[in-house]
Amino acid sequence: MFRVAVEMLMGDKTKYIGLILGITFTAFLVTFALSYFAGFMTRGFSLVNENPTADVWVMDSAVNSTEATINMPNSALDLVRSVSGVSYATPLYIGDATARFPNGHFQKFQLIGVDNATLSGAPVLKTGLKQNALRLPQSVIVDSGGTKGKLQTPTNQKDMWSYDGAHLNVPTRRLRSGDELLIDDRRVIVTGVSHMLGRFPPRPLMYTTASNFIRLTPAQNKRVTFIMVRAPKNIVPEILAQKIHNQTGLKAVTSTELKKETVMWYLINSEDVGDMVNMVMLAMLVGFGVTGVMLYMFTYENLKQYAVLKAMGATNKQLSTMVFTQAFIGVLIGSGIGIGIAGLFGEAVSSASFPFRLMWFAPVLGFLSVFIVSVTAAVISVRPVLKLEPGVVFASR
Repeated sequence: MFRVAVEMLMGDKTKYIGLILGITFTAFLVTFALSYFAGFMTRGFSLVNENPTADVWVMDSAVNSTEATINMPNSALDLVRSVSGVSYATPLYIGDATARFPNGHFQKFQLIGVDNATLSGAPVLKTGLKQNALRLPQSVIVDSGGTKGKLQTPTNQKDMWSYDGAHLNVPTRRLRSGDELLIDDRRVIVTGVSHMLGRFPPRPLMYTTASNFIRLTPAQNKRVTFIMVRAPKNIVPEILAQKIHNQTGLKAVTSTELKKETVMWYLINSEDVGDMVNMVMLAMLVGFGVTGVMLYMFTYENLKQYAVLKAMGATNKQLSTMVFTQAFIGVLIGSGIGIGIAGLFGEAVSSASFPFRLMWFAPVLGFLSVFIVSVTAAVISVRPVLKLEPGVVFASR
């Protein structure tokens, strides 16, 4: 009966191809949507990924993500450094700054201050410059942070810092080393443009030293957002984190734990999660419609063949097995093609402004969603077969 089911399925090329395309489309949509969502979630903790040398992250006890933060007093750094077992601890300052461009345009940046001595947390530059460029007075390094067209400065000298007002609609170019910006009427000089991991939500980044960070944010009393701690080889980071928490009262977690907490924070607080769920549900509904219609049409138009088999002694169980076998073959072929296309297409379009990360659960859930859709469609399609009377084969005679 299995062979008969396969021959019936592939005998009608048009409906067979339509069924495979419907399942492929469903698998593609679900896998791509989940990978797109995973890409966004990964960018949510890009700050942690950019600092792989930090084994333990220390923060205010109310902080549970890299997105929603509150600063600590400078004394917190001394408290953490006083804990035995801490190899070294460096501060990370995070704030917001609105920069004025030479043509009068303004742009909001996430301002990231790094330790003056070690420059721990500073971005890697690919233009031949070194991180030491940050040690120059008033220097900053800018990064698109996953955005497009946000780091544009006037091309012509006449449009820079003019006295006749803003020159907004003038030719522009991308920021480069040597360009100047104003932050609250304080001059900063771009000494490099980095290409670090994008952020979620996307936003331009500006890196500078702690001393320059303080100069640019004078109104803040508490500035330390995170303290990055390195554990010696003989101490497990989890144990060191617990030790820091017990002695300082501050929250201390490993890098892996901070990533997990950040993802959970987004799942609970971000509206984009609901959009992603709706996208997956829409993909399943579209796939159910296409797959269900094609499988039902295929089964309905082959009722006479099923009637012949029933007249020859085939049981309802055998006929049901044939219908589900056809659906399962479609699942295997269609889901394989759909998941493969999603992976190839995602890698092709993945960029700084379009996050895509194909993790293990995306293909698994893509296959399961297709399987559920196909089984449901098969259950609906098998009903006419079960109610079929063998005498229908003689109805047209």
